[in-house]
Amino acid sequence: MTDPGISVVICVYTEDRWGDILAAVSSVRAQSYPALETLLVVDHNPALKDRLEREYKESAGVRVLANAGPRGLSAGRNTGIAASHGEVIAFLDDDAVAERDWLRRFAEGYADPRVMAVGGRTVPVWASGRRPAWFPEEFDWVVGCTYKGLPPGRVRVRNVLGGNASFRRTAFEAAGGFATGIGRDGDRRPLGCEETELCIRLTRARPDAVLLIDDRAVIHHRVPAPREHFAYFRTRTYAEGLSKALVARSVGADKGLESERRYATRVLPAGVARGLRDAFLARPGGAGRAGAIVAGVLSAAGGYALGSLRARRGGTTFSVAPIEGGTGE
Repeated sequence: MTDPGISVVICVYTEDRWGDILAAVSSVRAQSYPALETLLVVDHNPALKDRLEREYKESAGVRVLANAGPRGLSAGRNTGIAASHGEVIAFLDDDAVAERDWLRRFAEGYADPRVMAVGGRTVPVWASGRRPAWFPEEFDWVVGCTYKGLPPGRVRVRNVLGGNASFRRTAFEAAGGFATGIGRDGDRRPLGCEETELCIRLTRARPDAVLLIDDRAVIHHRVPAPREHFAYFRTRTYAEGLSKALVARSVGADKGLESERRYATRVLPAGVARGLRDAFLARPGGAGRAGAIVAGVLSAAGGYALGSLRARRGGTTFSVAPIEGGTGE
């Protein structure tokens, strides 16, 4: 099989991340496996779009587009997919930088024609310079990073994590695009799980599909200072519960919560035990980590309960649109 052409989509929404956006694009342009193109999809911010168009006016391989759908990350990604030309479409967060072999590791995963998606490992870059002592690694997904409990190496998974992921174009042809109404919408409530819902929908449409995570496909994700505080932790875990309720409504609780059951019954209790052990040994942050895990579980459960109630009452809607356009190679 020939090496796939990879289009990289970076969704952006605010000029506050100007330096981050430039760094993200630079990291893509420095890849050992060159990207076919880089698409910057701007989420309903004309001033940012104009500024980016001026910045990359003379830059071959970088295109700036406006989100063609409703405000939010899912519609922005769908816009990028439709406008791209690669056989594979990779997604990079706008406040992350990719290591030099990021795309090479993705490409290697697609040597098997059954593979429909390949994700990577996302490492937090804390604004304060180091992880807060109370912040448990088991909850690094709160800040968009790979969390303790995921298996190491290149392994088969239920779903990839959206800020560091890639999909074959045929995956979207089979399953449609990202569902709008589930994922993030700028600075509003930090919902998520749109990639989980898509991956489950994909494996239903293509039961033979293989989804992988390769922990050698590494990006470094900036964690701003406000997200190092417990208030954000609580808000994000609650929003995750709301999001999981939407996923369960879309694809059923059996699949929608399959991985979460193992996480809640094995990974988190082990994390609490480690925290309590560290507290007993007078190590910094042990009690805080144990307490944060318990608080995170309760917060997510509360969000899930409310989200499920809303879903039963029909108060929350989302939609999945087919992806049009895109030519492959």
